[in-house]
Amino acid sequence: MQPQLDIPPSAGQPQNRRASQDRARVEWPTLALLALCYATWVYGTTGAATLWLPLGIALTALAIALHSSLCHEALHGHPSRSRRVNETLVFPCLCLVIPYVRFRDTHLAHHREEFLTDPYDDPEANYLDPAVWARLPRWARAVLRLNNTLAGRMLIGPLVAQLSFMRSDWQAIRKGDRDVLYAWLWHIPAVAIVLAWISYAPMPVWAYLLAVWIGLAVLKIRTFLEHRAHERASGRTVVIEDRGPLAWIFLNNNLHVVHHMHPEVPWYHLPALYAARREHFLRRNDGYVYRSYAQVFRSYLWRAKDPVPHPLWRGR
Repeated sequence: MQPQLDIPPSAGQPQNRRASQDRARVEWPTLALLALCYATWVYGTTGAATLWLPLGIALTALAIALHSSLCHEALHGHPSRSRRVNETLVFPCLCLVIPYVRFRDTHLAHHREEFLTDPYDDPEANYLDPAVWARLPRWARAVLRLNNTLAGRMLIGPLVAQLSFMRSDWQAIRKGDRDVLYAWLWHIPAVAIVLAWISYAPMPVWAYLLAVWIGLAVLKIRTFLEHRAHERASGRTVVIEDRGPLAWIFLNNNLHVVHHMHPEVPWYHLPALYAARREHFLRRNDGYVYRSYAQVFRSYLWRAKDPVPHPLWRGR
């Protein structure tokens, strides 16, 4: 059994009582997907890895990416009304490197619409303050420019993001931020469970680390253009009208403006909600829409969608 966590709620956690009452007590599709995710991960690291290691790596990477999407569901209050149950269900950190509590708190902070894309107040912003950009050495600018293409985001993005994330958290811990320290301490048993399994599974450690990288790279496809610089906060969030495998792995979070407007809605209701009010959502986000991820790949595989310095930044 997974340990029952007593993780304190974040200040940004949804508190919409009516929405909570309207939701099912248990969202069975999400529970079923959790079971499928863990089963895929177990088979990928054991039977598939023994049968053909590349197959094992691919299935494990798929499970890691899907588990991250399920963690995103959990922090928004799914699949049950109990925060403790939800966070226990996703407790093992399959990706090894991102503490759930830090993901939860930074992501809920990201949902403050007025700060979307803000280089300082949006924890998930990919833009930099132009003044900071001007001070960077040439090699750092080159890395970040590559990271601003879709290919670069997938190839080096997991490392670039992880180093930035850990540097920021280390600075916070050194300044005495106990919440950040607490999150990393809770991360230790979450990783230990996974490493204990891998130590006995037939999949080599190097192969599992490669699966982690691939899983994180797949997730970078989703986050690559989720938000853009726009004068209106409501015009910053994308819709990608894809219904293929990537949309499934991302749990329909490609309909991102729908999620931002209705974070209490479970993943399996987002397509119907979007279809019923498509014109409304596209008016709200000022037509920031792509038809599919194929269109995104064609447009931005080796070309940056945005500059690294925030193009509309007016300073603080």
